[in-house]
Amino acid sequence: MADWHNILIAVDEMDSSLRAVRYVAQIARDVKAATICLLHVYPEPPPDYHTKGGILEEYQAQRIVRAERIFARCLEILIAADITREAVYCTTHMAEGKTISDTVLEAQRKGQFGTVVTGKRGVSKAEEFLFGSISNALARRCNDFTTWIVG
Repeated sequence: MADWHNILIAVDEMDSSLRAVRYVAQIARDVKAATICLLHVYPEPPPDYHTKGGILEEYQAQRIVRAERIFARCLEILIAADITREAVYCTTHMAEGKTISDTVLEAQRKGQFGTVVTGKRGVSKAEEFLFGSISNALARRCNDFTTWIVG
C-alpha cells in the first residue's frame, strides 16, 4: 500500500472542495512527513468547440487560470494551518478521452498517493449517470490506497 502521508486532494470551485482541504489541513498540520498535492482536473472542451473556432490552447489557458485561483484559496487554508508551502504542490490536468474520475485515479497511480481526498458534491442521479460521481468512483475503485470523502 502506498504511503498515506502522500496525500492527493482533488479540488474544484465547489465549497465541498474547500471543506476537504480544511479537513486535510486539520490532520496534516500534526504530521510533519505529509506531502500534499492539490489536483484540479477539467473536462475536454465540448464537441463543437473546434468547429465554432475555438482554439485548444486558449481553452487550456483559461482553465489553468481558473485552477490557479482555486489553488490560491486552498493554499491559504493550508498555510493558515501551519503547513509549509514546501509540503504542497499543485497540478492541473485535462481529462483527455476519459472521465474526471479516471484522471484522478491515474494521478493517484502515477504519484503513488496513499490517500486521495475529495469533497462530496451531492450530484443528482441524472448527473451521476451522465457525468459520473468522483466520490463514488473513488469509493468503488480504491485499491491499495485510502479515500476520504468529505461532505
